[in-house]
Amino acid sequence: MYQNRVRIIGGQWRRRWLRFPPAQGLRPTPSRVRETLFNWLGQDLTGLACLDLFAGSGALGFEAASRGAREVVLLEQDLRIAEALQASARALQAGAASRGSVEALRADALEFLMHDTRAFDVTFIDPPYAFWERAHQPLGTLLGRLAGRVARGGRVYLESPEFPQLPQRWHPVKQGRAGAVHYQLLGLGAEVQ
Repeated sequence: MYQNRVRIIGGQWRRRWLRFPPAQGLRPTPSRVRETLFNWLGQDLTGLACLDLFAGSGALGFEAASRGAREVVLLEQDLRIAEALQASARALQAGAASRGSVEALRADALEFLMHDTRAFDVTFIDPPYAFWERAHQPLGTLLGRLAGRVARGGRVYLESPEFPQLPQRWHPVKQGRAGAVHYQLLGLGAEVQ
C-alpha cells in the first residue's frame, strides 16, 4: 500500500516528497523504473517541453521539471488529485523564473490533445490500469491524437500491465519490465536515433 507520497529521485528537487490523496488506481511509477527512464532520456532535460497525460502523483512530470525541463504540463481528471499537483508545484516553487514552468490542469487527456496545439519533446503515458480494460482501443485513439503533438525527435514513455500492440508508425526504442510493470520508450515514424 502506498503512503500517498513519492520521492523525487533526481535533479534540483532530489529527495523532496510529493504528496497526493488516496485514489483508486493511482500507483506512482516505481523509483527504479523512473531511474531507468531518465537514464534513457538523459539526466538533463534542459529546454525540453514535457507532457504527463495521466499525472496522478506527478512523479514523472516533476522528475522532468527537476531535471531542467523548460515546460511541464500535468493532466489529471480527478479534482482532488489535480489540486494536490497544484499544491506540489507551489511547494516546489515550480514556475519560478529559474526553474521552468509546471502547469497542473484538471483535464481529460483525449480532450486536451484535441484542443491544445503545442508540441512536446517527451510525453508520459501512465494511465490507471482501468484504462487498459476498456472494450475499445483507447491506446490507438490516444496515440493517434498524440502523433501531431510530438516534436521532431520526441519520445513517448508508455507504462502498461503488458506490452501492447502499437499502432502503425509507432515503434519501441527501448523497453523493460519490473514485476507487473511493463514500460517502453516509443518513437514515431521511421527515424532512428
